[in-house]
Amino acid sequence: MSASVNIIAEIGSVHDGSRGNAMCLIDAAAECGANTVKFQTHIARAETLRDAPMPPYFTGEPRYEYFERTAFSVEEWRGLKGHCDDLGVEFLSSPFSADAVDLLERIGVDRYKIPSGEVANLPLLEVVAETGRPVLLSSGMSSWAELDAAADAVLKRHDRLTVLQCTSEYPCPYEDVGLNLMLEMRERYGLPVGLSDHTLTNYAAFAAVTLGASVIEKHFTLSKRMYGSDAKNAAEPDQFADLVQGIRSIEIMRSVTADKNDIDRFADMKRIFEKSLVSLSEIPRGTRITRDMLGIKKPGTGIPAARLGDVVGRKAAADIPADAVLTEGDVDFG
Repeated sequence: MSASVNIIAEIGSVHDGSRGNAMCLIDAAAECGANTVKFQTHIARAETLRDAPMPPYFTGEPRYEYFERTAFSVEEWRGLKGHCDDLGVEFLSSPFSADAVDLLERIGVDRYKIPSGEVANLPLLEVVAETGRPVLLSSGMSSWAELDAAADAVLKRHDRLTVLQCTSEYPCPYEDVGLNLMLEMRERYGLPVGLSDHTLTNYAAFAAVTLGASVIEKHFTLSKRMYGSDAKNAAEPDQFADLVQGIRSIEIMRSVTADKNDIDRFADMKRIFEKSLVSLSEIPRGTRITRDMLGIKKPGTGIPAARLGDVVGRKAAADIPADAVLTEGDVDFG
């Protein structure tokens, strides 16, 4: 099996503009075992009009003001990335404008995540691809034609692209997860694939890893009661830790090629649980053994039950007491 699945804790904007919250979220994600923590880099003036509508799942305040209020300065972003570096987790952020790409370049990111709403923004994709850094491309609200164009915009510049199946529903019901689409993406592009999971449980992510996903992204929060657009549909630390443990367990299972003939380690169990041929009554030496003289009982320490046909019709090679396990020396196989 290939390298470990990259498990991304999507913090997004759940920090609500608090650097302290953001630091605590990074700490918690690292403790849960995430490989990567992902933010969203919004620069309101560069990405949205003041009267742009809010998404239906969050109407707490106007979008422009929300992005302005929750934005970090370059130095704050640099500090958050430094904290990730100290903890050994990758810092990742989704840019929503060319200005955001410039900011992220200034703090030295290692890769980019293109969110579902930017897939059709080919100028932004071109800017990102020109950096030469690896790209994670989400697909939540795009058609095949739009996704093809987005992938092509990156692949014209380099091939370090991973495509993520995603469904832009919050929360996403199981019937809309689209694991078949993840497999189609792998076939269509010949690239690594993954899942950006918006369901409320870990089951979809586990299924995706079993099918070969190399990246799993899931929204992360300290509490579903936190303010903002994402917290109520995100995983709290206990759930996220279970996600990590489950994925790592699946990786172990997928990495080993089992051999059905490798049964030496079951020798003790076979003796305890399997069955042998036993005498139901005394069988004097020289007696021709008939079926009604034999039973099939535990333990599996004698002639195996599967050899019943080999024993019936043979002569007893020794006096066999009642209710005894038959061994090779008890039967004349000559």
